[in-house]
Amino acid sequence: MTNSYDAIIIGTGVIGTATAFEMAKNGWKTLSLDRNAQIGHGSTAGSCAIIRMHYSTLDGTAFAWEGYHYWRDWAAYLGLPAGADLAQFRQCGCMVMKTPENDQLGKHIKNSRLLQIPFEEWDEAQILDCLPIYSLESYYPPKARDDAGFGQPNGRHLHGAVYWPNGGYITDPALSSQNLADAARLHGAEFRTSAEVVEILQQGGRVTGVRLASGEEIHAPVVVNVAGPGSSLVNAMAGVCDDMNIKTRPLRQEVVHMPAPEGFDFEGTAPVISDNDIGAYCRPEHGNHILVGSEDPECDDHYWVEADTGYDTNFTEQWTTQAMRYAQRVPSLGIPSRTRGVVDLYDASTDWIPIYDKSSLGGYYMACGSSGNQYKNAPIAGKMMAALIDYCEAGGDHDAAPLQFELPYIGRQTDVGFYSRNREINEESSFSVLG
Repeated sequence: MTNSYDAIIIGTGVIGTATAFEMAKNGWKTLSLDRNAQIGHGSTAGSCAIIRMHYSTLDGTAFAWEGYHYWRDWAAYLGLPAGADLAQFRQCGCMVMKTPENDQLGKHIKNSRLLQIPFEEWDEAQILDCLPIYSLESYYPPKARDDAGFGQPNGRHLHGAVYWPNGGYITDPALSSQNLADAARLHGAEFRTSAEVVEILQQGGRVTGVRLASGEEIHAPVVVNVAGPGSSLVNAMAGVCDDMNIKTRPLRQEVVHMPAPEGFDFEGTAPVISDNDIGAYCRPEHGNHILVGSEDPECDDHYWVEADTGYDTNFTEQWTTQAMRYAQRVPSLGIPSRTRGVVDLYDASTDWIPIYDKSSLGGYYMACGSSGNQYKNAPIAGKMMAALIDYCEAGGDHDAAPLQFELPYIGRQTDVGFYSRNREINEESSFSVLG
């Protein structure tokens, strides 16, 4: 059986479904394919789904600030019928600890001022007023648990933080992807799950479609790789990797799920928190729980895997390390005997900045390397990918003359070449989940 579409999108995570939505609105007849049995049930489902504005680059900060507005106006953006079950944005704010190692957040403060992003500088009293369970002793640098100095303060104290009131998190990231798919269907987009792509079909230097594991061929003059941690394997199928200066790899990650200290309403009181002094970030979770993730300090091993299937999904020593690092900041935090949380994969690029780009194969596009720090940007990433595909398919040479794209809410133009596969490694990056 042979089917034909204007474009095939590989992946139904949050960026894949946002791309389908935006392309469908632009008049493309799209088919989205996913190996998983449900939309949004890849790495998107395992995301902490944090909405924040602090990035290490001005372009990244602008993109995140633009992205916030779509989550704020989620129902209006989607245009779904009244009564639809929508993912919820909980705007609890985001607090980032000031440390000597992050230059007291000087760059982030400057970027926020340039972009007119609301923020507040908090002193110790304000931090403790919000989080009386906190200790502000410094433990930098973060250490492995087998280090003799693990858990020992260094004699310094933290003296402040920056608070972005517009930050927060999405309560159900998989549902947000399903919302986008439902919105895309209103414009004619189609979706198929349990459909594994095993070959990128091509002829004469252009993509012509895909072949599925079932043997079925589906034809389209455009294919978009938004396969998350599977993106590197899909790029290898397409034969485009040799042309890329920036590449992606799947990286195994663990997120701790643990109860808040007894008697403190963490879910109702605490903001999202980033704390490079202990190498951890956290956010409130339903049931007065806390999600704790790693900011990838140098002492922690990186668990790169070769493929996005068949990796170890059991918790390791890293779970205990992350829990105990957060207990340094919260002395009353009990460490549960039962390990709970998420083991999943990031799709990490060479410099932890995503690839939103064309490729050396005509008609083949990539939205890759986005895991860990791009969930919040999905709506604007989808909109930008749709504009990029329109630009290139109309004859634009994105490599020679990169698309200049207007961020609609904040009225700022961005050079999409910032996300090029051929860019030089961006030394302004944090080279971590922080982007």
